[in-house]
Amino acid sequence: MKGYIFITVLAFNFLQRSSASLEVNGPTEPILEGQDVTLECVDTESQLNMSTVHFERFSKYMKRWYRLESDQAYFYRRCFLYDVDVRREEGRLLLFIASIQSWSEGPYRCVTEDSSAADNSSQPLTIPIHYMREVAVHRAGLGYLTRYFNSVQDLKIRLGDDVELECSTSASEAPEYFWAKEGEDWLLPSNKLKLKKVREQDGGRFTCSAQSPTVRSLMKKRTISITVLPEDAAWYETTTGHIFLMVSGAVLVLLVVVISMTTYLCRRARQRKSKGPIDDRSQKKPIYRASVESLPSTASDKQPLV
Repeated sequence: MKGYIFITVLAFNFLQRSSASLEVNGPTEPILEGQDVTLECVDTESQLNMSTVHFERFSKYMKRWYRLESDQAYFYRRCFLYDVDVRREEGRLLLFIASIQSWSEGPYRCVTEDSSAADNSSQPLTIPIHYMREVAVHRAGLGYLTRYFNSVQDLKIRLGDDVELECSTSASEAPEYFWAKEGEDWLLPSNKLKLKKVREQDGGRFTCSAQSPTVRSLMKKRTISITVLPEDAAWYETTTGHIFLMVSGAVLVLLVVVISMTTYLCRRARQRKSKGPIDDRSQKKPIYRASVESLPSTASDKQPLV
């Protein structure tokens, strides 16, 4: 009877120990890119020795989990996780991420080396990071290529022309865009600003604002200046004229380089073809009886051939 009781106690202790569960506790508030973040690995059942537990992060590029405090992951941490610091303080396992970036969002998990635990790892935790890049403003409707030559700072247009500006940025969530003009109280909720038949009073400083829909404090702005030129101004004085000259110059330079390389390669191919193989037929020239080469020599050569 005592043997059954002893076995039952051992089984109960084993099951209780096996039910130990790990969790990764992280921040509950929205995290902005650049903030410091702390994660903690917690044993909810208080059955494990935390010295056997470590943090791991999943690499989306390598498709595998990496231990963050092992020597084997040194290269990975130096290249991708240089801002990660694993600490053990008073039996607690903590992970500090300084100035977190969008590529450091995770997922992270806790893993124990204790083989008696039923679940040796926690559920993965991904940190939601809110970010927004700098706002760019360019002329709309000029093609994809001209965007690289068309970062608008000071836009010059002629009187009576039409202009359309587009505001864009890269963010964790699709932002809300607003246009405003300095000195006026109107607000345009759009990422595009259209001005038809521009007048002199349409000139001024315009600001495009991009704001996160969930984190209102996350906002980026870009201000540009619009200058209205006289109607008879030369076409090259406008911003569109400058862009045309830049694109034409780039295309011309590229064309000259292509023609020069083609000419050089063609000349080199012709030179190789004109040389041909070495003609050594002169060494195999036949000697006829009546020729000078066929006359017997009267001088005897007593020197040995070397």
